[in-house]
Amino acid sequence: MKVARTSSTSGTASVTITNTGDVAGDEVVQLYVKDEYASVARPAIELKRFQRISLKAGEKKTVTFDLQKDAFAFYDETTNDWVVEPGAFDIMAGSSSSDIRVSEKLEL
Repeated sequence: MKVARTSSTSGTASVTITNTGDVAGDEVVQLYVKDEYASVARPAIELKRFQRISLKAGEKKTVTFDLQKDAFAFYDETTNDWVVEPGAFDIMAGSSSSDIRVSEKLEL
């Protein structure tokens, strides 16, 4: 997995998926974000993006996710606006929330 910051409130994440089986198949790549030091209560991890891909036997594909402000923001009731706090975010990819296969940190 490769993650990169593209601005103070956005980034990208790329994940390479390999079909290690002998037959073609589909996979739904799910991307989760965790705010490590949120000033408000947030879920442990949040599903932010997903993409279904088809792979032939032995094929590799790279899936790239664009992570805009909405992937990191929470609604602040005191300011009545969406807020992205600076800090570390864990970017995780897998086939489900209980099957995270790769993760990287992204600093905003």
